[in-house]
Amino acid sequence: MVKVRDEHPIREDGSVDLELWLERLQMKTDYRLDIDAIRKACDVSREAQAKAAKADGDDWASEHKNSYLIGLEMAQILAELQQDQESLVAAILYRAVREDKLSLPKVRKEFGQVIETLIHGVLQMAAIGSRKNPRHDAAVLGDAEGQVDNLRKMLVAMIDDVRVALIKIAERTCAIRRVKDESRKKRYLVAREVFDIYAPLAHRLGIGHIKWELEDLSFRYLKPNDYKNIARLLDEKTTGSSVVYQ
Repeated sequence: MVKVRDEHPIREDGSVDLELWLERLQMKTDYRLDIDAIRKACDVSREAQAKAAKADGDDWASEHKNSYLIGLEMAQILAELQQDQESLVAAILYRAVREDKLSLPKVRKEFGQVIETLIHGVLQMAAIGSRKNPRHDAAVLGDAEGQVDNLRKMLVAMIDDVRVALIKIAERTCAIRRVKDESRKKRYLVAREVFDIYAPLAHRLGIGHIKWELEDLSFRYLKPNDYKNIARLLDEKTTGSSVVYQ
């Protein structure tokens, strides 16, 4: 029920037109970006993805598992949130580091300590959030509610730089956008985490449109029948016709 993203500019051969993407990225933000530095981050991320795909025998890997494309999308989200150069570079590189396609020492060598620190902070958030979410376990509902609230507070308390939280929210936004073709269990787990932790965190940070998108897409996988019924009713109200939602 929400528009989820702009598509990357794609050439006829299926590759991203990076120069056009960089031009569009600059248009999204009021910051004057160092385009050469952004391009370098994109090149490093793309090379890491290509090397990993070749080693695994994949043909570049599917879009929803492509750390390079996810990094570009994360950077777009952060540019729209008017985040700085360092945030965008860290976002472009983050998934490659998380998936062990790129090392933190190399990040520090190529891009400096600030970028390394941001990525390390996001990795810590990811580790705590996924490991401690009680709804992933067999917790009693009342206990789970309290534990989720404590987890949110823990994540907020550990954040020294708000940019870390924003990068993680951008990453989870990409995850919930791309989870459609995953297994039912994977869809549910991603949606549960996003709804319980990252939508409320987006609300706390004052990014209402991201909070709305996270809640909307999470609801789609947590309560699929209810989601389809509401979508159908909204469509009938606006168009006067009935549509079957998949």
